[in-house]
Amino acid sequence: MTSIRQAVTGDAEAICALRRIVTPYLVHPADSVRHALASRPPEERFSMYVAEADTGLAAVLSVGLQRWSSERGAAYLGLSVHPDHRCQGLGTALADLGERHLREAGARRVRVWVQSEYLDFAQARGYAETRQIHFAGLELRSPPVLEPPPGLRLVALAELDPRQVYAADVIANRDKPADSPTDAIAFDEWLRSFWHGPSPDLELSVAVVAGDEVVCFTAVDTDGERIWSTMTGTIPAYRGQGLAKIVKAAALRRAVDAGATVAYTANDEANRAMLAVNQWLGYHRVATQSTVIRSFSD
Repeated sequence: MTSIRQAVTGDAEAICALRRIVTPYLVHPADSVRHALASRPPEERFSMYVAEADTGLAAVLSVGLQRWSSERGAAYLGLSVHPDHRCQGLGTALADLGERHLREAGARRVRVWVQSEYLDFAQARGYAETRQIHFAGLELRSPPVLEPPPGLRLVALAELDPRQVYAADVIANRDKPADSPTDAIAFDEWLRSFWHGPSPDLELSVAVVAGDEVVCFTAVDTDGERIWSTMTGTIPAYRGQGLAKIVKAAALRRAVDAGATVAYTANDEANRAMLAVNQWLGYHRVATQSTVIRSFSD
């Protein structure tokens, strides 16, 4: 027997433990869950729900509006169900709950990432597959040492003014493969949720700088022994110079020095350039998920 309720900050450790079982190739810091529950802006209409069983958490659901997109009504839904509680109607009940929440919040189009074995479940609910996301892992041993071209320097994000990184992030996100554009990033919100949030690790995250301008960067989250590359971006004028390899290799070296043993990342199938960079670094594919979209017509 399970009961569904809204999550509280005290659930953070259990939520992360469940997510590690469902998606072991992702990094799930408990601080990020606590931050999400305590600090999301009201306009995002964010909510998280958990399903409790006698043995612990059986599932977790998170929903909200995409606040960094100009697309009106763009929303997301994330659902993780413990393997012992699947095929019992729990996923359906939580998906129904999440979709009701989003309709009431004004959502017009909902994006979900689903594992391949649950694509049929999503399609039966009216979702259509739009793209594939490939997840890759790397055991950290001796990452390559690469130096930036003359006139460029390599620095940790912690050494930079946040506005320098923000400017590069805004530019790099403009042509990132996605179903909704990431083109409405307000600096104050970016500062609160990204720079001053629980992630990324600004000492492990690295940028290449030309003068005072960030021209390439990689942002890294960590839960101690594992790291996750959340975003790597190069501004258009500096692409084709191998800078993504340089920042990612530098971040991996810093992670090894900090005691990390495994790195994970993900890339859209359409992002062939970054897929090639990760393959060159030694990443191997560990999972593929589909992005599926459902539009609310009523």
